[in-house]
Amino acid sequence: MITRRALLAQAPVAAGALALGGCVVDRLGAGGRAPTSLPTVFDDIEERTFRWFWDTANPANGLVPDNWPNPTFCSIAAVGFALTAYPVGVARGWISRRHARERTLTTLRFFHDAPQGEAEKGISGYKGFFYHFLDMETGLRFGRAELSSVDTTLLFGGILFAGQWFDGDHPEEAEIRRLAQAIYERADWPWFQRGQPVISMGWHPESGFITKNWDGYIEGMLIYVLALGSPTHPVGPEAWDAWCAPYDKYWRGEGPTRHLAFAPQFGHQYSHLWVDFRGIQDKVMREAGFDYFENSRRATVAQRSYAIANPMKWDGYSETIWGLTACVGPAHVKREFKGEERQFLSYSARGPIDFPDGRDDGTIAPTAAIGSLPFAPEIVVPATLAMREWGGGRLYGHYGFYDAFNPSFRWADVDLTFGKVDPAVGWVSDNYLGIDQGPIVGMIANHRDDFVWRTMRQVPAIRRGLERAGFTGGWLAAG
Repeated sequence: MITRRALLAQAPVAAGALALGGCVVDRLGAGGRAPTSLPTVFDDIEERTFRWFWDTANPANGLVPDNWPNPTFCSIAAVGFALTAYPVGVARGWISRRHARERTLTTLRFFHDAPQGEAEKGISGYKGFFYHFLDMETGLRFGRAELSSVDTTLLFGGILFAGQWFDGDHPEEAEIRRLAQAIYERADWPWFQRGQPVISMGWHPESGFITKNWDGYIEGMLIYVLALGSPTHPVGPEAWDAWCAPYDKYWRGEGPTRHLAFAPQFGHQYSHLWVDFRGIQDKVMREAGFDYFENSRRATVAQRSYAIANPMKWDGYSETIWGLTACVGPAHVKREFKGEERQFLSYSARGPIDFPDGRDDGTIAPTAAIGSLPFAPEIVVPATLAMREWGGGRLYGHYGFYDAFNPSFRWADVDLTFGKVDPAVGWVSDNYLGIDQGPIVGMIANHRDDFVWRTMRQVPAIRRGLERAGFTGGWLAAG
């Protein structure tokens, strides 16, 4: 590994991190509307979180670790978030355009030239897709990782964003645009359908396709948008109908609270980081009378309401301490809590127990709230400020918020997966996950001035995919 924890511990946070209190108008530029003011702590959060991507990436190939400080392997999804974060760093004055361009070009050259094939070893991908985890140094498949349709999609989100954002005359920016298009166009989306309208979650060279598919309201919307928008290997419009077919199982609430529910909050964030769903509707949402952005707003409010109700009586949940998603946890162990045996978890998806895929062991992840900032700033800002102060600042480190914490887990005799138990405040992780850091950077930038959204609205594949899925209105109608 070229980057090391010891070196990073000495690396200063760049000048410009501001103290708590007050508000600041951000420096990203208006982008068609007045920039949104935020408490100044968001400057510090945004910069520290950006620095995580910039500092932990391998500068020789652009690969980003799945988590830090345990950088055994790269997460290709984390690379997609990193490619999105670099221009934010340029716009905010933390790195130069030249440095961002060089890092981005290194990354795209790697993915363009990485070996593809159906062998079990010595390759990085197949059919234009990539393995979920890659070795940080060699860039080859790590262990028995799956060829992942969703993680490749999140990588493509960052690649397409980079290809659109680097629009200058410099020859390296022209190469970024060329490589971004070539990498995306190589993906053989119909191969992942296996003759069906739905797309499989993945493939293993040892055993073939994963039988579980992307359908129903989960984090896979962007998969279908990019698959429908491909100029070379598109799927048919029936794919979006297949994606929506199980929606009846996902509706929760009534009236102003009715929404398509998915318990882990990341399902309401990932696709939205790159796609501006405000004001555009597919057939389902035209019939429902609102859009997917409003759906995510309602899901965010539901997360907070769940924490206030706190049906499992966990410690620490409140109107300002809330947010369940996929994150690390203290350990996979059972312990008695308030007279009941409770199952605690290590890494797992979490969410309100009455929602699809709901699971709650008392572990809260800051990204669940902060990555939802554009949807409901009136409740996310107070939650962010409260978590920044929680435990006397125990949750906040060199690269911003640690991944997760659990105020109910206070057992010191457990072999923890990550982090430490503080008898006064409970368990706190000591690491950062790329897929949880990414929504923090991207969604703060989107809330400030549509930074990612206004670039992605110009990507032909995004428009084409949305229109083929039946979306109309809003910025699509504006041309």
